[in-house]
Amino acid sequence: MNIFLLYFLIFLQLQNPTSTSALSSDGLSLLALKSAVDTSPEASAAFSNWNEDDPNPCTWSGVSCMNLTGFTDPRVVGVAVSGKNLRGYIPSELGTLIFLRRLNLHGNNFYGSIPVQLFNASSLHSIFLYNNNLSGSLPPSICHLPRLQNLDLSKNSLSGSLSSDLEKCKQLQRLNLAGNKFSSEIPSGIWSTLDNLVQLDLSSNQLSGSIPNDLGELKSLSGTLNLSFNHLSGEIPKSLGNLPVTVSFDLRNNNLTGEIPQTGAFANQGPTAFLNNPSLCGFPIQKSCQNSPQSSSTGGGSTGAGRETKNGGSKKGLKPGLIILISVADAVGVAFIGIVIVYIYWKKKGNESCSCTGKTKLGGNGVKRCSFCFCTNGFPGNESENESEKGGGNGGGNLVAIDKGFSFELDELLRASAYVLGKSGLGIVYKVVLGNGIPVAVRRLGEGGEQRYKEFTAEIQAIGRVKHPNVVKLRAYYWAPDEKLLISDFISNGNLASALRGRTGQPTSSLSWSARLRIAKGTAHGLAYLHECSPRKFVHGDVKPSNILLDNDFQPYISDFGLNRLISITGNDPSSSGGFIGAALPYIKSVQPERTNNYKAPEARITGSKPTQKWDVYSFGVVLLELLTGKSPEFSPPTTSTSTEMPDLARWVRTGFEEEKPLSDMVDPMLFQEVHAKKEVLAVFHLALACTEIDPEVRPRMKNVFENLDRVGT
Repeated sequence: MNIFLLYFLIFLQLQNPTSTSALSSDGLSLLALKSAVDTSPEASAAFSNWNEDDPNPCTWSGVSCMNLTGFTDPRVVGVAVSGKNLRGYIPSELGTLIFLRRLNLHGNNFYGSIPVQLFNASSLHSIFLYNNNLSGSLPPSICHLPRLQNLDLSKNSLSGSLSSDLEKCKQLQRLNLAGNKFSSEIPSGIWSTLDNLVQLDLSSNQLSGSIPNDLGELKSLSGTLNLSFNHLSGEIPKSLGNLPVTVSFDLRNNNLTGEIPQTGAFANQGPTAFLNNPSLCGFPIQKSCQNSPQSSSTGGGSTGAGRETKNGGSKKGLKPGLIILISVADAVGVAFIGIVIVYIYWKKKGNESCSCTGKTKLGGNGVKRCSFCFCTNGFPGNESENESEKGGGNGGGNLVAIDKGFSFELDELLRASAYVLGKSGLGIVYKVVLGNGIPVAVRRLGEGGEQRYKEFTAEIQAIGRVKHPNVVKLRAYYWAPDEKLLISDFISNGNLASALRGRTGQPTSSLSWSARLRIAKGTAHGLAYLHECSPRKFVHGDVKPSNILLDNDFQPYISDFGLNRLISITGNDPSSSGGFIGAALPYIKSVQPERTNNYKAPEARITGSKPTQKWDVYSFGVVLLELLTGKSPEFSPPTTSTSTEMPDLARWVRTGFEEEKPLSDMVDPMLFQEVHAKKEVLAVFHLALACTEIDPEVRPRMKNVFENLDRVGT
């Protein structure tokens, strides 16, 4: 029927040249798409300027054209009619667009099968049909497209088995078939041929059988290997450990069995990667393999002293002398290990400064580098902990130094010059210059919480143990029933928000790419330390540019971590003006309250939700996008859509990549002044998009984010 429609339009063109003779053949093919969509207000808006009287379709909304050698008229290379809530089918006439490179129809309600004629458009390299209602099978001929790089058919109703013809998609980089009804087994023996595949998502289907061994040969894979919410069974192949160390696994909600391998990439996986597989055991999930049915059936009879022999007798136990010798050797070994541990602890305790440079041991070239987990700068001594137990509950005030090398008197703090630096829901922050000329930052938390002194000091001690080159150091604190203060290092060059947007909030482009990359690496380094190595495995919960402080060399320092818990303990409004320090200050300037936090992860905006490390990953991804684009997250780009909902920064950038817009349309123009920046900028963009995935389980760990960033520009 569609073919007849196209022929009919061509017939009209020949019979009535004054009316439709101007429209090119590409335009006639596109009119088939307009005709295939049901009449609705959304359709009228989407195709409002698709007029058959135009000479070509290049001015139509959602259509991209290019002048090609050998052709007088421009040819259609891109069609993007997405997120319009259109209902209809995909016409086969689109396959006649022989120069079409990008087809983007996602976020509509297209139904029916994917026409095989579509793959006659041999120039196609990106097909985005996700979030529709397409049914039928995955056409094997899809891999007849020689340039196919991006295929996203997720969130449809496609069914059947996955064809082994996928091995013919030699150029494929991203394959997303999640949220369909595919069944049968994942084909094996095909993945080693897909040398360019960087994303594979087969989650939320009905796939069964075992995980193919050759998935471990996807050497270009990055981000998350997502096989969750299927019916996969059997053991997890050890070959998956051969994947790059930056790859995260998501194998949740399957029927996998046996012990989780401990080699290669498995060492970087958290317990959430293996949840809801009742028969899995071993690290990192909290289930021992010793009590599993598999281990008892294979090894349960091999440890008893009375195990039967082939002749029906029993083996003799170990001789008493040998048992004594083994016991003595074990005791000596344990004692030696204890001595080594004590030596290492005291050696760390005596370190005065951290020599970590921000590199990890994964740097390559055989060079051993400092891991951020060892960059602790020592631990607070017992004197600080004992001192914190002395006061607070006696009705008076108590000034406690967390850092033994930092000391001053309370009256010195009161006499010092003080200036308001900022005000937020986490309290007022002052710059205070002590008598020796050293400036510090003093945060006033509030007046309440006198009944929770021990809880408060426990939190303070945990925060005080965090010592890292990219995290603001807590130097001391003051406790009194009517006042709680935190004293930390003063960082001299403001924060990232001011560096990006200026003191007045207006955009500025003063930061070079090298400075932005340094800030991104240092911030990722500090967050990875908080997540992986800090005493409490801290979640920051409020990562944003105003909490990333900068020194004169644009080295970043993360501030305000752990404060939400302290505020809940004090229980009062920290922005009130009471308290002794408020009265002692000679000058207080008015500070406008902060704007709505647009850096929060989608799940963080649900009332009552509990902070997670993946919140921080998302927020950091938005910070990366702001560093790259120079635009704040509440940025609303111009759009031809009639929808009242404007896309946020992350969605705008993601759409730009799907539609393959020029990088210059999205990047802060300042960055292209550095010749080498384009390749590095592109790498950071991909990392930022991975961090801002909607599904928190798909986002990488902060450790992996840092490791990837650390390779950029080296």
